[in-house]
Amino acid sequence: MTRTVVAAFDFDGTLTKSDSVVPFLRLMGGRRRLLLQLLRHAPSVTVAAARRDRDRLKALASDAVFRGVARSRVDDLARQHGRAIAVRELRADVVARLGWHLEQGHRVVIVSASYEPYVLVVAEALGVADVVATRLAVDDAGVCTGTIDGPNCRAAEKVRRLEQWLTAQGLSRDRIELWAYGDSAGDRELLAWADHPVWVHDTVDSVAPASA
Repeated sequence: MTRTVVAAFDFDGTLTKSDSVVPFLRLMGGRRRLLLQLLRHAPSVTVAAARRDRDRLKALASDAVFRGVARSRVDDLARQHGRAIAVRELRADVVARLGWHLEQGHRVVIVSASYEPYVLVVAEALGVADVVATRLAVDDAGVCTGTIDGPNCRAAEKVRRLEQWLTAQGLSRDRIELWAYGDSAGDRELLAWADHPVWVHDTVDSVAPASA
């Protein structure tokens, strides 16, 4: 039986040349507001930085920037940020791999710890319909609470969310051939779960995967 091929791509450092989260936080709150708000949480920031606790740092930054902001404003700035990423910040080598998977008729999904609002914009520009990313919690009035809607989509949570996505698509892990592309420790569990893990620390040599 032919198995469905699924290609899962991380976002920051994999599809993009650099981090996209910090520039978005600066765009949302302005550098000065972001720094002032983080100073209010200075002890917590110091501890999280010392422990290299990226999830905690992201939670603190999210609270500082998004609390009380209308979702409509987030979406407006996310479209601006996403368009800028699509024009200037995408890695040509990995995007070529993504395009190859699409040409082969494979299912492509972006699985990312980055914020969903602008990842969706980039995904649309790349012709990708499916995104699994970190979401912001919004209250009934459409205002951001300053928290993340569920765990940060990285490490083991990235695998759990991808598995949820597969189930929603009527697929199961034992019935697919999984390619996974990532660049950092936050992708380690995802790549370990894949049939074809691709670390993209350096330039990806060819468009068509060698074992295709």
